[in-house]
Amino acid sequence: MRNRFSQSPIHFLPPVFLAAVAWLLSFYWPGTTFFTSLFNVLPTLLVLLGGAFCVVYQRQSQLFTLITLYIVHVSLSLQTEHFQATHTLRAETPLVFHLATILAPLLVGVYSVWSIKAHLLQDTISRVALLLVATVVPLALGRVYPDGMLHLVDTIYWPSLHGDWMKLAQLAYITSIVGWGTVVVRYALFPRPQHAAPIVAIACLAWMWSQVFIAPHVLDVVISCAQLMILGSVIHETFYMAFRDELTGIPGRRALNERLSRLGSQYVIAMADVDHFKKFNDTHGHDVGDQVLRLVASKMRKVGGGGSAFRYGGEEFTLLFPGKTLEQCLPHLEEVRRSIETYPLRIRDPQNRPKDDDQGKAHRGASEAKPVFITVSMGVAERGTAARTPEEVIKCADQALYKAKGAGRNNVMPYGQGAQLASRVKRA
Repeated sequence: MRNRFSQSPIHFLPPVFLAAVAWLLSFYWPGTTFFTSLFNVLPTLLVLLGGAFCVVYQRQSQLFTLITLYIVHVSLSLQTEHFQATHTLRAETPLVFHLATILAPLLVGVYSVWSIKAHLLQDTISRVALLLVATVVPLALGRVYPDGMLHLVDTIYWPSLHGDWMKLAQLAYITSIVGWGTVVVRYALFPRPQHAAPIVAIACLAWMWSQVFIAPHVLDVVISCAQLMILGSVIHETFYMAFRDELTGIPGRRALNERLSRLGSQYVIAMADVDHFKKFNDTHGHDVGDQVLRLVASKMRKVGGGGSAFRYGGEEFTLLFPGKTLEQCLPHLEEVRRSIETYPLRIRDPQNRPKDDDQGKAHRGASEAKPVFITVSMGVAERGTAARTPEEVIKCADQALYKAKGAGRNNVMPYGQGAQLASRVKRA
């Protein structure tokens, strides 16, 4: 499936903001009973509420990332509480700490790139099995062979790569780089909010490890913020999917309805329809038809004059101009119409698709890729005495669109005007 997202700093804004909050609270901890109690229970609340949210929306990767972070929090909290109370370490503390620093980045990285390719139940069982193997098995072996397991995780395997500044086991740095690099590559290939959050979360974990026993509140704060990053990415992506059209990537009908509820007293609405789309779709196939819709959407989203493009449904689009008059919007609508009309869409044999960008550039100039030209018809109306509500303005724009079709298509038809004005607008 075509990726609906493109790389954007917006994907990183929520997790980076939470990372900044975690950093500030770590260094400027209020120390009040309220904050201490809040962050003591917050990881548990987040894994329960966030886990339920992930289950409802079938976000398995984020669910098991939340569980992984919670396991880290519980296992290390038991050790830090004992250390703060007695100023001594338990026998198992070094092994638990090293396992957390080594396995947590790997598990977060693996779960972040793990896509559901089997039945949901089978996928869940596989993820649970991985979690058990990565946590229960090493701890069980540590009880039977404590010295051997500690030596295994704490050994410096590559002295040339080890520095005096390193406070953690060498394997912890390696697994952090591997886990972080995995999610970075994942985001580069598939830029989505749910792939951006683990990048910041793993970086926060890497900073947290050296502070765990020095300032115990850091563990509560960083784990809570990391969980919020993961949960926030799910909410971000869910919002995007609800308000963005999956095929074209521009806002959809629900986003349009929400925007219409916040309009002022002056606005213009244009309804646009791809000419002869059904015939084109039947002739060239649905894949090429989807390509046409994406092309039209890409041109409409560039509309000037403060306009916004929405996919209304099927091959129909809506252009909204808040605070504008009809005369101000017509030149921008005509510019969009012309940009679509003059764009050569090249259709190739599906069996002869280019394998890479270089072949694609070569094929674009080849005679085998025959260009076709797409046109759109537009009807446009503004709020006035004849149309007082957005629904009435859309109805008027639809009537103008019907007239644009009757006037020969490939033109912009203002509401209340005839084919003569549509022709003048087209030639302008």
